[in-house]
Amino acid sequence: MFMYDCILPLVGSLILIICVLVGVAFLTLLERSVLGYIQIRKGPNKVGFAGIPQPFCDAIKLFTKEQTYPVLSNYLPYYFSPVFSLFLSLLVWMVMPYLSGMYAFNLGLLFFLCCTSLGVYTVMIAGWSSNSNYALLGGLRGVAQTISYEVSLALILLSFVFLVEGYCLVDFVKYQEYIWFMVLAFPLGLSWLASCLAETNRTPFDFAEGESELVSGFNVEYSSGGFALIFLAEYASILFMSMLFSAIFLGCDIYTWGFFVKLSFISFVFIWVRGTLPRFRYDKLMYLAWKSFLPLSLNYLFLLVGVKIMFMSLLF
Repeated sequence: MFMYDCILPLVGSLILIICVLVGVAFLTLLERSVLGYIQIRKGPNKVGFAGIPQPFCDAIKLFTKEQTYPVLSNYLPYYFSPVFSLFLSLLVWMVMPYLSGMYAFNLGLLFFLCCTSLGVYTVMIAGWSSNSNYALLGGLRGVAQTISYEVSLALILLSFVFLVEGYCLVDFVKYQEYIWFMVLAFPLGLSWLASCLAETNRTPFDFAEGESELVSGFNVEYSSGGFALIFLAEYASILFMSMLFSAIFLGCDIYTWGFFVKLSFISFVFIWVRGTLPRFRYDKLMYLAWKSFLPLSLNYLFLLVGVKIMFMSLLF
């Protein structure tokens, strides 16, 4: 029994990591194909059948290229920050409740908030340790943006935590058996989606990698393997945020096909937004976080707490 309890989580973790990385590979292929059709051109379609092996070819190319690093960089933080970034992006998947009961724990959403807060440090250290002005500026922008939107993310989560009376995702599935939280709190769902875009540094909030003024932002000095790890971490975060949105707002049972259809649709929305919306102005981004999303999430928090207290007083 002890061996079973030890081996099952290890094997499950390995399968999970492989599945997430394969999912990330095909998400990049989907993005390139969708952006191609949005821009009225073909996406990657030459390698293999319909370009399906293209992501794996890109991965092999990136990891076999020569690793370069700036002579004046702070080498160890520069080298390890992409590794730590990918580690955090994969670690946060422990929150998802699995059929095997692998890691599902009662304080899952608190663990998610801790992991996303730690993600700020990887961006900051990657930008600072490169010893480049562009990378440092990109890192500072990314940190300011992520910290700003984490506040509204935490408050939106807190609203539903009061309603559900638990931090475990399984409770969210049970509570949405008859009506989705997206129907109850549609504005919160939209602000959560926008905050997820800002958290993952995606268009229209991609100031950490503003190509027009910062070349490529905090990862400008990275090449080959380091760049590939940052790339993988970003797309693993997009997949995870899509999963979390589906579990919290679209109320689908995690063990059905419908859940994965919704997850795929939210991932497609991330790509769709990138293909259609221009980049925000930086002061407008901060204005949106502190003057729009923060009051909205606070008001909904008070509303839902009031509704919960009212129902509890009626019951007892």
